[in-house]
Amino acid sequence: MTENTAVLAAYGLQKAYGSCMALDGAAMMVRRGDIYGLVGRNGAGKTTLMRLATGQSFPTGGELELFGASGKAMRPQRARTGAMIEIPSFSPFLSARENLEYYRLQRGIPGRHAVNEVLELVNLAGTGNKKFKAFSLGMKQRLGLALALMNHPDFLILDEPINGLDPEGVAEFRQILRSLNQERQTTILISSHILSELSSIATRYGFMEQGRLLEEISAEALHDKCRTCLRLEVDDAPKAAAVLQSQLGTDKFEVLPGNVVQLYDCLDDPKRASYALAQNGVALLAMEQKGADLEAYFLNLIGGGHYA
Repeated sequence: MTENTAVLAAYGLQKAYGSCMALDGAAMMVRRGDIYGLVGRNGAGKTTLMRLATGQSFPTGGELELFGASGKAMRPQRARTGAMIEIPSFSPFLSARENLEYYRLQRGIPGRHAVNEVLELVNLAGTGNKKFKAFSLGMKQRLGLALALMNHPDFLILDEPINGLDPEGVAEFRQILRSLNQERQTTILISSHILSELSSIATRYGFMEQGRLLEEISAEALHDKCRTCLRLEVDDAPKAAAVLQSQLGTDKFEVLPGNVVQLYDCLDDPKRASYALAQNGVALLAMEQKGADLEAYFLNLIGGGHYA
């Protein structure tokens, strides 16, 4: 896989902890410029996959590529990544600037301006001498993000970064990630239990269950699958399609197997569709309004159950 097409790629990736397979043949691809939303229940393998990507753990099978490099050649490529798998260990009695300066010196990042730059980026430049112990959860999360950004990464890996944040904190975090992606062209891999928030920023999704990637899909394709429609069961789908075009003047429909037509028009007045079909000799056997959000789509993908 060339660097131009993939930042992170996994092929049959496995990770075993004793007899437990945390990853069992996972295959995925994060392309340059993606905000890739990784969706899965607790224990699905999301954090394990991220730990492998950052070098905190190593696979027991399969292959992992970072910027087109694999094996030992991945090590220098990891300098191009930043990660927040959990909130780093910050000193409770130091300010945001002091904490970041400590890590800057420890990691050998040149220039004190690096600290000021990331504090501005995550909206913490105005915290002054306020100690970390007095920070809100949202401020702590943003400081963790600032640390992940100090080396100007091309690829940012974030595990559940918005869990526990209030709506204002979530909105602020979301805006920061959008700016990073759009203004700095930072590729982002993010997992979250707040699926509605993923749906507002992700450009691509991967759905995980029991250590495997069940599906990868673009945000545009997912929107098309989840958008609200009228599901029409008729006796003659081709004839129904012709009626919808000629009588209602719409081409916003799909003809599916089993004499089913999904109509994305007339949602506010479904009687128009049923009347037009009846007047033109098409028997309408059943009609229902359908639509799904990200959580409903995921639950349907894994065969029901609860998301937790």
